[in-house]
Amino acid sequence: MQKIIFLIQCKDRKGLLAAISQYFYSGGFNILHCQQHSDTREGRYYMRVELDLNDLKTTRKELRDRFAAFALPLELTWECHFTDYRSRIAILVSKTSHCLYDLVSRQHEGDLACDIPLIISNHPDLEHIAEQFRIPYYHLPINDGDKAQQEAQIGSLLRKHDIDVIVLARYMQILSADFVRDWNGRIINIHHAFLPAFQGANPYLRAYERGVKMIGATAHYASQDLDQGPIIEQDVVRVNHELSPDGLKHVGKDVERQVLSRAVQAHLEHRVIIYKNRTIVFSAER
Repeated sequence: MQKIIFLIQCKDRKGLLAAISQYFYSGGFNILHCQQHSDTREGRYYMRVELDLNDLKTTRKELRDRFAAFALPLELTWECHFTDYRSRIAILVSKTSHCLYDLVSRQHEGDLACDIPLIISNHPDLEHIAEQFRIPYYHLPINDGDKAQQEAQIGSLLRKHDIDVIVLARYMQILSADFVRDWNGRIINIHHAFLPAFQGANPYLRAYERGVKMIGATAHYASQDLDQGPIIEQDVVRVNHELSPDGLKHVGKDVERQVLSRAVQAHLEHRVIIYKNRTIVFSAER
C-alpha cells in the first residue's frame, strides 16, 4: 500500500491530535498509522501520520497547499512525503569499505528502499565495489589541498543526479560550513562512539590501552560542528580484555554497519523529526 506521510511539530497545547485528525478525516483520508510525542521539558509536540495514498482526490500540490493553509494558524512546522517516490542517495567514501558494502548490499536486496545513482570518493580504492553493483564511481581527489574545488565538483554531481540525501560512509574529509548548510538535515554521518575521548587515526589502539569495556557507534546528521549534529541512531557492544586492537576494530566495524543502516532506513522511511540539535525518531512499524 502506498502512503502519504506527514511529519508535524509545533508548540504543545491541548486539542492538537483532535484538530489534525479531524482535518484529515474531513478531507476523506483514512489514517493508517499515527504516532505522537509530547516533550514536556521543551513544551513541544511531534506527530507522524500515515494516510492512504488511494484516498488522494486532488493533485499533490493541492494537498500541500491546503494543509499549509490549515497549518498556518496552528503554527505547525511540517513535511509531506509520498512513499511511491524512491529517495536518491549519494554515498561518499574514502578507503574504508565496510559501511559502503553494507549499504549497497542492503539496497540491492531491497532492504533499503532507495536508489543509489553514484558513489563519490577522494580515493580510487573502492571502485571495485561500485563495479560489482554497477553503480557509477567518481574519483574526485583533493589536488594541492584545494578542497573548495573538490567540493564544487561534488556539488555539481549531486545536482546532476537529483540527489535527496548524502551518506558519509566513512568519508574521512571535513565538509565546509557552506556545504553542510546547503544540505542541512540531508547528510548522514557515522563514526565510532569513542569521541571525544579518543580522537585521531588509531582510536582502537588507544581504547585497547585504556581497557575500554564497550564499543559503540553513532550516526547523526552532519552539522557545522564536527561530529556534533543531531543523533539519529546509536548502539554499543560489551567487550573485554581478551580482544586485541584489531579485534576491537572488527567489533567496531560491525556496530558501525548496523547503526548507519538503521539511521539511513529511519530517514528513508520519514521517521525522523529534527528540533534544535536533537531528533525525535519514531519507531518502525512491526
